[in-house]
Formats: sequence, C-alpha cells, structure tokens
Amino acid sequence: MSNMTTKAVSGKAPLSVSRVLQILKVLSLAEQPIGLAELSRRLATPKTSLIGLLRGLVDMNYIVFSDGTYRLGGSAFELANQVLSARQRLHMGDYVRQGMNALSNRSGETVLYGITTGEDPPVMTYVGVVESRSAIRISVGIGDRSQLYCTAGGRVLLAAMSDEEVRQYLKTAPLNQINPQTQTDPDALFELIRKTREEDFSCVADQMIQGITGMAAPVRDSSNEVVGALIMAGPTSRMMGEETTLRSMVLEAAHGISNSLGHHGRREAHR
Repeated sequence: MSNMTTKAVSGKAPLSVSRVLQILKVLSLAEQPIGLAELSRRLATPKTSLIGLLRGLVDMNYIVFSDGTYRLGGSAFELANQVLSARQRLHMGDYVRQGMNALSNRSGETVLYGITTGEDPPVMTYVGVVESRSAIRISVGIGDRSQLYCTAGGRVLLAAMSDEEVRQYLKTAPLNQINPQTQTDPDALFELIRKTREEDFSCVADQMIQGITGMAAPVRDSSNEVVGALIMAGPTSRMMGEETTLRSMVLEAAHGISNSLGHHGRREAHR
C-alpha cells in the first residue's frame, strides 16, 4: 500500500471542494480499498470532517463503500476518461489537425485520429474528427470509442505493441462477432496485426459496421513512438473502388504529420 500522506489543504479553494478532490486522489493512488481512519491520516483531516463528503461521493457512485472501506466507483472512472479525452482533444497539435483537414479535403472522406487512453483491455478513443462533406458518410464524435481488433485504427495501435502485449490483448479482450464479417479468431488476428506492423497500414472493411471501410496508418513523434492512428473512413463501395489511391493518401498524410512532429523515419523492431 502506498505510504503517501496528503498535505493539508492550503490556498483559496473552498475547503469542501479541496477535500473531495484530495479524497479522489488518495483513492486513485491506493493499491487497495482504504478505511476511514487511514483516509483521515493520509488527508490530515478529522474523520468527522470526512464522513459527510464520503456519503455524498458514495451516493453519486464516485466512490464505493464496502466492508468498512472505500474505493473508486464507476462515476470516477467515467469522469477520468472524459477529462483525459478533453486533454487529448484540446492539446492535439496543429500539425495533426492540419494533416487531417488536408487529407479530408483531398479524399473527400471522413478523417479520424484515434489513441489508446489506458483502459484494460485497451480501446481506441477518437480525439480528432473531420467529417466528409459527402451526403453518405460515417458519423463519429470526439470521445467515442471503438474496439481495437475490428477496426483499422485499432489494428494500427495494436501493431505498435510488442507481440507479447498483442497476445495478451487477444486473450483478455472480448472478441465479439459484431457482424458476419468480423474476424474473431485470435491466431488470424495476430497475423493481421503483424501484417499491419510490416506495412505501416491497415484496411478493414465491413468488420465493425457493414458497409463501412476504414484505412489507417500510424503517426509517430520525435521519440519514434506511435502516438496515434490516422484513419480515413467511408462507404465500402466508394473506398474499395479507389483503394490504391486512398491508401497512398493515408500513408502520405500520416508520414507528413509524423515528420512535422519530429519523426525521422526510424521504425522499432518488435518481437
């Protein structure tokens, strides 16, 4: 268990607000549920001053009380995901936005930017969207999430992991048969992910939504890490009819964004 003790609150923030945030912070750092006495010690706050705040947080499901101890609840995790998505959205660099706009203007299709945000098993969160002007297009909102195994962007993000991490994901993630085209065989998916890594590109048709195809390529920064997936998505009939051209566009745009972020063409070898 962590031995962290939170300093007494100072500054101009209302004491109750500061204490609520400190409660959530302490519980987020704890390796196991914490009792009232331990919370009081870590927060340097009397138990009588915490009880009312804890009750309110329990009522709102920000924390859960069980067997005399407290732990984070579902509302806290939902808020954490929303805050993280907002941070990623607000701090997504101008280079990424410019590259997305240019690709959408050039191709006429919807362009997305997806990242993983720490869930276990991981999922892809869309933190950038440029919608197609076409009457027939895919509609995705910032903050929406998709599974990794059945999407082009997801396979690009999986390809950035080691073989061991990919195998662990395929063991633990729910590989649901979303529609008849969805590939759910772990061995087949593993080979598709390795192919994605070799080609720096993924094309997935009709596996998450019938009639919709996604094409994706990785975006890397100056550290050579994959920081996101650049994705083009649209109707399968339109996308597959121009597959070669659109593939080149996606790769060129992803490379351009990566270069703008300081990447110089090196790729990591995975085992």
